[in-house]
Amino acid sequence: MNFLAHLHLSGDDPKIMVGNFIGDFVKGRNLPGRYEAGVSFGIGLHRSIDEYTDRHAIVKASKQRLWDKYRHYSGVIVDMFYDHFLSSNWEVFHHQPLTGYSAKAYDILRAHLPIFPERIARILPYMIDGNWLVGYGTVHGIGRALSGMAQRTKFSSKMEDATRDLQDHYPKFKEEFMSFYPELKSFADGLVQSYRQSQ
Repeated sequence: MNFLAHLHLSGDDPKIMVGNFIGDFVKGRNLPGRYEAGVSFGIGLHRSIDEYTDRHAIVKASKQRLWDKYRHYSGVIVDMFYDHFLSSNWEVFHHQPLTGYSAKAYDILRAHLPIFPERIARILPYMIDGNWLVGYGTVHGIGRALSGMAQRTKFSSKMEDATRDLQDHYPKFKEEFMSFYPELKSFADGLVQSYRQSQ
């Protein structure tokens, strides 16, 4: 999953949201010694979400549709496709309009910028200025995000072409996301609830 899903799957706790957001950019296991409890849990939650997603049969089917063309980048592309479907179907999964949710999320992330790893600290201003979380909801917006990622890869990933595959198989990718995401949400909610009960 990508930025929007990781934020959404954190619930409404700002510290968990921050940890889940920066999770891809934090290395190592000694998290409690480096971050306060909520942020540390959020980083661990991010890793658990990624592991659950990578093992899931529906996600594997989405990746397989892209594998011949994109190889190991197929997982990154599916993450972006799924954020597209979350953004474009946001009202199904959250009571607050995405514009308001995104603005609040940006405020939370900006307030915690001093603890961000360098790479994600550099990305955040571009995300806010471009309103990526809302932009993911259009094919053009997700294409722009994929093109930006392609430019940052060391090797030719062809990710800039992936919106063609999204459009060619749009109903199937959407069906897979809409089947998978509620299961992932239930999984993440269980972890967050257990954490809160332990505090």
